[in-house]
Amino acid sequence: MAIEWKGVFPALTTKFDAYDQLDLPAFEKNLYAQLEAGVDGIILGGTLGESSVLTVEEKEILVKFCIAKVNGAVPVVVNIAEGSTKEAIRQAKLAKEWGAKGLMLLPPMRYKTDHRETVEYFKAVAAATDLPIILYNNPIDYKTEITLEMFDELVSIPSIQAVKESTRDVTNVTRMINRFGDRFKLLCGVDTLAMEEMLLGASGWVAGLVCAFPAETVAIYRLVKAGRAEEAVPIYRWFMPLLELDIHAKLVQYIKLAEAQTGIGTENVRAPRLAIVGAERERILGIITKALQTRPKLPEYLSIEEKILAV
Repeated sequence: MAIEWKGVFPALTTKFDAYDQLDLPAFEKNLYAQLEAGVDGIILGGTLGESSVLTVEEKEILVKFCIAKVNGAVPVVVNIAEGSTKEAIRQAKLAKEWGAKGLMLLPPMRYKTDHRETVEYFKAVAAATDLPIILYNNPIDYKTEITLEMFDELVSIPSIQAVKESTRDVTNVTRMINRFGDRFKLLCGVDTLAMEEMLLGASGWVAGLVCAFPAETVAIYRLVKAGRAEEAVPIYRWFMPLLELDIHAKLVQYIKLAEAQTGIGTENVRAPRLAIVGAERERILGIITKALQTRPKLPEYLSIEEKILAV
């Protein structure tokens, strides 16, 4: 399956049970909610997926389980966030063996690479696999920015096809399009900027709150891309207090709490993360509860056809 790199790609949470084991039934329930809502792909093992605390064996179980349940309906993409080039290459090869259709690739973790090191890292991983790759550009959280000059050196690598744009600078969408045209597909990776970036030419949304609110997320994307932004705006404004949960250090705990409140997930996280308690929990619950009480009626969005918009 080729990947179009357009639409909504949920960065799914990894579900755990009360004994800190993978909770595959809970994961399956959420996965089917995503597919029913009309998402266009699935991303596993990202920040929301708590990849840093998953074993390779758990990743294999999760990826294979997801691929079996998706059954070819949408592509399954596996995130790679490793500290060494050697391990990143190994993970890329494993993802292919497990049946993944694409990779999301972060710059090296822990050590902050310079320009040359970052580019060589991406080139080495891309050379080791034939899977299509979306680079994850998030200098706010992961400290290394993939600059325009780095992209200049990556243009010639056909398997590097897309960018999860998480610089939190909306202007970067315009910079990328001005410089590279449609060579790299851009998917917004910051929930609170999604509509703005899609209006500026981003082709999709790697989303977080979609884990708890899949229909609203897909509806916004489809309305915007159909040229019906005025209908998307009220939904987006209603959504914003929830979307802001995605740009906090505890986004995993907050989004899992939202999943639990919408009935398609659990609050269980893996240590060192701990479920939120006390006044913090009440504050986040208040945001979620208010949103549920004022949840908008959505238009029939699944039949909306995307327009080719001039940008």
